[in-house]
Order: sequence, then structure tokens, then C-alpha cells
Amino acid sequence: MVIPPPVRPPRVTQFLKPYVLKMHFTNKYVNAQVTHSPTATVASAASSQEKALRSTMENTRDVAAAAKIGKILGERLLLKDIPAVTVFLNRNQKYHGKVKAVIDSLREVGIKII
Repeated sequence: MVIPPPVRPPRVTQFLKPYVLKMHFTNKYVNAQVTHSPTATVASAASSQEKALRSTMENTRDVAAAAKIGKILGERLLLKDIPAVTVFLNRNQKYHGKVKAVIDSLREVGIKII
């Protein structure tokens, strides 16, 4: 009689928080991207370095630019049918200023923040 191997539960990372929002702010630009954790690929990204966005912005590094980047990223996520993301903040990032502007504009578009 052959004993089958034990059934193992699926990997937890595939189901808990697959999409993670990462933000990076420099002295000149605002960058935000959503990565798919199990495959380690970028699902969507937006940056104030893009030519189409740079011409419409007054400043590429302030809170208003961060809010616009969040709105554009949210629209791109909705086009790819990604309804919710998890926020990844570095140790030195607080929920204040540009970080808050990006997250609030994502919420306004309709993306759930887990």
C-alpha cells in the first residue's frame, strides 16, 4: 500500500498581500510603483519624470505632484483590474506630506488600501 505525501497548504504570500505600493521621493522627482510580490514584477508605475506628465505639472517634486502621481497610478491600477494594494513604508517615511498625498489620491480614485 502506497501512502500519499501530505497535502501542504498553499503559499501564504500568494493570497495575503500580493500587490505592494512602494514610493520613492528625490529632491527633483516623485516615483510610485506597485509590485506583485509572488512574482516580483512591477504591476504598474507612475513618475513625475515621464515626459507627458512633466509638461502638465508646475513642479515635479511638491505635494501637488505627489497627489497627481497617486491619481495617475490609481487610474492605471484600475485599468489592470487591481482593486487593492498594501502600502510599504520605509523606516524614515511617515504618513505625512507627500506620502499622505499619494495614498489619499489612490483612495479617491477607488483603490482600497490594505
